[in-house]
Amino acid sequence: MKLKIKKGATVQVITGSDKGKKGEVLAIDHLNLRIKVQGVKVQTHFDKKEGQLKKEGFIDYSNVKLVSAAAEKAKKTSKKAAKSKSAE
Repeated sequence: MKLKIKKGATVQVITGSDKGKKGEVLAIDHLNLRIKVQGVKVQTHFDKKEGQLKKEGFIDYSNVKLVSAAAEKAKKTSKKAAKSKSAE
């Protein structure tokens, strides 16, 4: 299944305890259809070296809606193609 939401996109949570929050997509789990959103489902984790940490947890893909898509990377073009377009 191809997901419409990509890493870097801005989404809004529509259900759950974090309803209404907006954030950027940090990671996507394609197999389980779950995503990690910045500032949503923050969990505490204790590490012996670093102490208490706060991390975002994965939430279900269906619990969010797309607000703005991720900016696509500019495609590389050759210098010859760029010159020919500007000459026209």
